[in-house]
This record gives sequence, C-alpha cells and structure tokens, in this order.
Amino acid sequence: MGASLPPKEANLFKLIVKSYETKQYKKGLKAADSILKKYPNHGETLSMKGLTLNCMDRKSEAYELVRLGLKNDLKSHVCWHVYGLLYRSDREYREAVKCYRNALRIDPDNIEILRDLSLLQAQIRDLAGFVETRQQLLTLKPNHRMNWIGFAVAHHLNLNASKAIDILEAYEGTLENDYPPENERLEHGEMLLYKVSLLEECDMVEKALNELHKKNYKIVDKLSYKEAEVSLLVKLGLLDEGEKLYRALLSMNPDNYSYYEGLQKCLGLYSESAVYSSNEIEQLEALYKSLGLQYTWSSAVKRIPLDFLNAEKFREAADNYIRPLLAKGVPSLFSDLSPLYDHPGKADILEELALEIERTLKTSGVFPGRVDKEPPSTLMWTLFYLAQNYDRRGQIDIALAKIDEAIEHTPTVIDLYSIKSRILKHGGDLAAAAALADEARCMDLADRCANSDCVKRMLQADQVSLAEKTAVLFTKDGEQHNNLHDMQCMWYELASGESYFRQGELGRALKKFLAVEKHYADITEDQFDFHSYCLRKMTLRAYIDMLKFQDRLHAHPYFRKAAAGAVRCYIMLYDSPPKSAVEEDDEMAKLPASQKKKIRQKQRKAVARTKKEAEVKNEESSVNVSKSGKRVVKPVDPDPNGEKLLQVEDPLLEATKYLKLLQKHSPDSLETHLLSFEVHMRRHKILLALQALKQLFRLDAEDRDSHCCLIRFFHKVASMPAPATDAETLIRSVLDAEQPNFSQLHGKSLVEANTLFLEKHKDSLMHRAAAAEMLYFIEPNKKAEAIKLIEDSTNKSVSKSGSYEWKLKDCIAVHKILGKISDDHAVASRWKVRCSEYFPYSTYFEGCKSSVVARNKVQDNPVHGSINHQESDHSTVSSNGTVENINALKDLVI
Repeated sequence: MGASLPPKEANLFKLIVKSYETKQYKKGLKAADSILKKYPNHGETLSMKGLTLNCMDRKSEAYELVRLGLKNDLKSHVCWHVYGLLYRSDREYREAVKCYRNALRIDPDNIEILRDLSLLQAQIRDLAGFVETRQQLLTLKPNHRMNWIGFAVAHHLNLNASKAIDILEAYEGTLENDYPPENERLEHGEMLLYKVSLLEECDMVEKALNELHKKNYKIVDKLSYKEAEVSLLVKLGLLDEGEKLYRALLSMNPDNYSYYEGLQKCLGLYSESAVYSSNEIEQLEALYKSLGLQYTWSSAVKRIPLDFLNAEKFREAADNYIRPLLAKGVPSLFSDLSPLYDHPGKADILEELALEIERTLKTSGVFPGRVDKEPPSTLMWTLFYLAQNYDRRGQIDIALAKIDEAIEHTPTVIDLYSIKSRILKHGGDLAAAAALADEARCMDLADRCANSDCVKRMLQADQVSLAEKTAVLFTKDGEQHNNLHDMQCMWYELASGESYFRQGELGRALKKFLAVEKHYADITEDQFDFHSYCLRKMTLRAYIDMLKFQDRLHAHPYFRKAAAGAVRCYIMLYDSPPKSAVEEDDEMAKLPASQKKKIRQKQRKAVARTKKEAEVKNEESSVNVSKSGKRVVKPVDPDPNGEKLLQVEDPLLEATKYLKLLQKHSPDSLETHLLSFEVHMRRHKILLALQALKQLFRLDAEDRDSHCCLIRFFHKVASMPAPATDAETLIRSVLDAEQPNFSQLHGKSLVEANTLFLEKHKDSLMHRAAAAEMLYFIEPNKKAEAIKLIEDSTNKSVSKSGSYEWKLKDCIAVHKILGKISDDHAVASRWKVRCSEYFPYSTYFEGCKSSVVARNKVQDNPVHGSINHQESDHSTVSSNGTVENINALKDLVI
C-alpha cells in the first residue's frame, strides 16, 4: 500500500490505515490531506480518505473520493478493496464481492482480501465460492488452525459433510501433540464434538460413537458429550445403555423434559401422537412413580403423567399436582395445565377438582380429605384458577364472578386485575379490559410486565396515544419511538400497526409494519461478525445452528404478521387511493355554503393542531437531557405519520415485494396464499391468481376463504372476453385444463358448487356466511335469500353452563358481511341485537353488560354527571359491566 509514494508520504499513508483501524478518523484525515497536498491524484490515498469519511457519516463525499481514487489507479488492489469495504458498509454485498474479485485479479494471494471475501460469501450463501476461497486461504496458510476449520465448515454448508470430516481428520494429523495445550483444550473439544455431529449427519453412527469414546479425555464439555453419546446409542438400538445414560442425565437435571422423552423411547414407551394402550399407560405410571420417589423436588416428573393418565388415575395425579401449587400461590398454574384442556374429558375433571377444593376451603379452610388448615391465600388462588378455567371454556359471566370474588378476598394482588382484564377482552369489552390493565399497572409502577400488558390492552382497544404515554414510562430518558425501535420491541410495533390499520391510518400502520421488517434485515446483518468469531473461538455447532436459524428467519411469526400487515395496507391503498386536491375541490363545490365553512374550519384547526404537536415532538426529541446531565441530540423522524410511504405509484407492486418473502418462507400459511390471490386478482395476473388458488386448496379445500376465492376466480374467468392474441389463447387453454382439477366444479356450475358447499357445512356459521356472500356475488338479485341463509343459522349450546358454539370474532365478521350484502341497516341491526344476547360484554354489539351501555347510562343520568371526577384514584369494573366511578368511565371510552 502506498508503494508509489516517497518514504515520508508512504509512512503517512501507513498512518492513515492505522488511524482507520483504531477509529482515529480525524488523525487519518489530517494525514491524507498532507499527502494529497503534494500528490492530489494519488488513488490509494483518495480511496482511504473516502473510507475514513464514510465512518464519519459523510457517505456522498466518501463514494465520490473512492470512485475518483479508483479512476486514478484502476490497477491498485487497495482501491478495489476499499471500494468493496464501502459497499459492504451499505450492505451491498454482491457489489462488494465484485470489487473483491477485481482486487484479487491484481493481487491473488492477498490474505486480507481473501478473508473479507470469504465472510461475504458466507453472508450471502455463495457456498461454492465460499469453499473455493477457504481452500485458497488454506493453501496460502496451512499452519493456521482457523483455515482448516473454515475449509471444513465451508464444505459442510455446501452439503458435503463427508469431505468436511476428511478435512478435520487431516487437520488432526498435522497436530504434533496428541493432547492439546491447556489453553486450547476447550476449543479442541468443541472441534471433536463438531466432527462427531458430522459423522452422525452422514449416518456413520457407529464410527461417531467410537470416535466419541476414543476422544473422551480430550472433550471438556461433559454434558454435551453425554447428550451426544446417548443420541448415538439410541440410533444404534443400544437401548439398555441409552436408558442408563438417560437416568444419569436425569440425576443431573430432573426437570429436563427431553431426558424423560428419551428415557421413554429407550423403554419403548413413547408415542409421537401421545396415544397409549392401557398396558403402556400402566408401565408409564410405574416408571414415573419410581422417578417421583427419586426426584421428589422435580416438577416435570409430576406434570408429565397428566398427559397420558385417564379417568380416576388422572383425577388423583392432577389433585396431587394442583394442591401444593395452590398452597404456594403459583400464578402460572393454569398456563401449565392449559394444554390438558384439549384432551377429551380432562377439562371437566380439572374443573370438578378445583370446585371441590373451593367448597372445602370455604366451609372448613382445609383441602378435601385433610385436617391441616390452609392459609387464606389458598382460597384466593383457587378462585384465580377457576376464573381462568371458565374463561377458557367461554363462560364469561362465571369467570368474572370468580375473579371478583378473588379480588374481594385479597384486593392487593396484581395478577387478579390482569386476569380480569383478559376475561373482559375475551368477552369483547376492550375498553374495560384496558382500564383494568391500567389499574393493575398502577398497583406496582415498577413492574415492567404489568406495564407491557397494559400497553397491549390499550392498543387492542385502539387507545394508541394513551398506550404510547404508558410505554414511555419504561423507555430510556422517557423517549418512546426511537427507543422502542432500537430495542426491536416488535410486539408493540405489530400491535400498534394493527390498531392503526383498524382505524384506517394506513401511513402509520405501514410505518410500524415496515419497522418490524427492518428489524429482521438487521438480524440478518448481525450474523456477519459471527462468521469470523465462531471459527476463531471454535463454537462450531452453535455457528451451524445459527446459520440454519438465519436461513429460516423470515418464517418467524412476527415477520409473517408484519409482511402480511404491509400487504393488506397496500391492498387497501390500491382499493381506496387518497383523493387528489382536484377531486376534493369538486366534492366541496357540491356542498352548501354553511357546510363548506364548517369543513374548512375543521381543516384549519386540524392543520394547526398537527403542526403544534409536530413542533412539540421535535423539540422533545431533538434535544434531551440524560440522567448524567448531558444534552443528547436525537434524530428527528422526517415522516412521523408515514405519509411518504403512501406516495407510491403502484401499491400492488410494493405489496408483491413482501408477498414473495411470504411465499418463499411461509408457504404453508393459508394467509400467504389468500393475500397472493387478492393481489394478483387486482393486478389481473390470472395465472398467478390460479397458482394461489391451487395452493389454498392444497392446504385446506374446505376452508371458507378457499371456497370464496374459487367462486370469485372462475366467475371472473367466465366473464373474460374471447381471446384476441396468442398469449390470451394460451392462458385460456391453461384455465380450461385446470378447471376440472377442482373436484368442487367437476361437471357443476358455480351456483351448484356453492349450494353443495352450503349443504356440506350447513351447521357452521362462517361457512353459511361464505355461501351467502357468494350467492349474492353470483346472483345479486337473490339478496333476500342470501340474508335468510345467515339469519337462519343456529347457535348451539356446547356446555352445561351455557357457553355457545359461535365465536365473537366470527359474529363480527358476519355482521360486516351483512353490511356488504344489504344496504338496509335493519338487517345488520337485527344481527347486532341477536349477537348482543350471546355476547353481553361485547362493546361491538353493545351488549347489556358492556362498558358502552354503562357509559350511556351515566351520560343519561344528570345526577351522576355532576359527580366530582377526582373522588377516586382507582377505577374498577364489576362483573356485570357497570362502572364504579366516573374516572373509570372516562378511561373506558377514550
């Protein structure tokens, strides 16, 4: 580097490089300017100056200088290398790889460039190139351990594990001492465990076990050694030895569920479907009884039998499991037992046990069949459990009665208010749920969990501004947006994005959804530093697991929700584009003068209010005083409302970007293909819409949305004009060939297919609604018949206590469908009145016990309206939905 410079300037050039590496950028700039005064066209100095400026956030100048340096010295590997580093800093990895390759043409044996190139190839998964580069590095420096390991890992990632094993064995042959030095024992042991995992992956199980036993004394991590050994023993069918080893592992950690599962496999008592014969259940019962005597303090050994025991044996085991936890006051007991509610009959037994415990505690203060008195809190936790039990089973009235009884018993326990909030949410009263969650939060202002739960409830109730103020309480220096974004608080961004979407604020919703998408891009970027770190530290098994996780990163539920939310926003933006100024003026011209004046006054006030809020936010966010007293300048968001995100020429094209990621990483999600169908139908990409439809039927042919898409698609196909071009003729031939493949349409018209679908699913509310919607879609003149189909639905009772089959969210969806089918408000009103009986706590249906009705009662009562608003700091909502003070009422209807 800097070879063409005189000695003095060459030393200055070395100083630039050193300053860049030590992050002394001003010092490096000073040295670069000194060289450029004498040699203004020196390419390498210009490039290094540009690289230094890039680290000082002067990107435009940096690119200009680096390109100028490269132009002045195209044959310098330094200039090409620097250009690659510049692209790498901007995550333009493929462009960076091109620059590195150009640098290697000039200096093919440059270790630094080869190392940088290998890191980028691992990052972008150019695995063939990664193997080639690591081989070149090994050839140049065969005495470096990291080069051997890197070459082996490259082959493993390139799906050539056998070659990776050969490389590791060759590396072991180069070692002089059979026993590694003290400071390298851990790293060497990790390498051996990695080699064993490779042998296991190649189905050389016996060789892997022999290798493990042979190198036992070299492996420091004995727990990983035993776990690898027992896995190999089971695969070889050596179940007796595997049983002994699993028992040894259980003595080390008797709460590890995977060890119990492994022990059951060794004893031939494991079933993937969790279905066992009576003989197997007896053997399992005996096994866990003996283990329970051995590990009396283990929770897992008591909990696992509840999954396979039945009837009276289940009742006895559940009773023994529940009692100590109720006495201790474990709030998570119901969460622990919740999976058992999916087993037939077990929910009834658990409920009966809890009711029996409640009865004896109330009458005599002891557990059934005991004489020792229990502390008063045991009754409270029993009521707490019962409230969650009834909530899970859809019996909201009883659940609220139980939780209110628990609150009356001990009004200072935060968990009681949190659960009451959840019950009200399930009942459909989101505003009351938010108020209760806020009350729970106020009982312990230092509880982050209670704060987060409160924020979540507020967002579900669309109280976004109040949720933001509450979230601020646990952010750094009281700053909300940037801090939550920097912490990658995705649950908050998703919940607020969904809330904005429900309120029709597409810009803000998009901003939140795309923020989550950016987090995943950052997570992908974060793996870059581990490519060299893991090879250096020999954490090879964890490194491979991390790369596999990164490859399926975009299949994570949070990303799926964010991408789907963004696609829905773009679809809505396409369906209802923002009005232009000309259109708004035309609409205004049609209005009377008095109404125009009112609208203009509202617009002026709204603009002034928005401007003032923006100014206040800018002042608060631009300069903030930290706890240490320093003034910290914070970046100001140039687009806080996401208005620029809405200014896209083709919303459907933007939606397609996220749709492709969903199709690649979440192909088994019904929502993915529903969104794909909606987008491609709007883009008139008929074959892509057909592809989405086929995927929907592959996943669930009986789903209501699949049926609706089928009818809509072939109704559109039937209305298409006769083909006029060769391409249209080809498309028509494909459609004609594919239609018979849908059994629902084989030899049937769309009307007949819809009728058969209705007959098949006549007892399902949502399927009846889908059939009614499609009947109206195909034949608009049959509106009355479509409405009758929905109104004739019956809500069957599914439990003795009066819970019903219909779900609240389904009834809300049906209400919206009725609004689409009929312009007559009386139709939707009839449905609303009917559903208000089934869901008395629902604010959507204005149920008689909801906070909406309570609010109306208070507003209609002039006496209540005069109550002093500062009479109470606390607000609670009783089980019948009434509000106990005006402050609570104000909170409920924000």
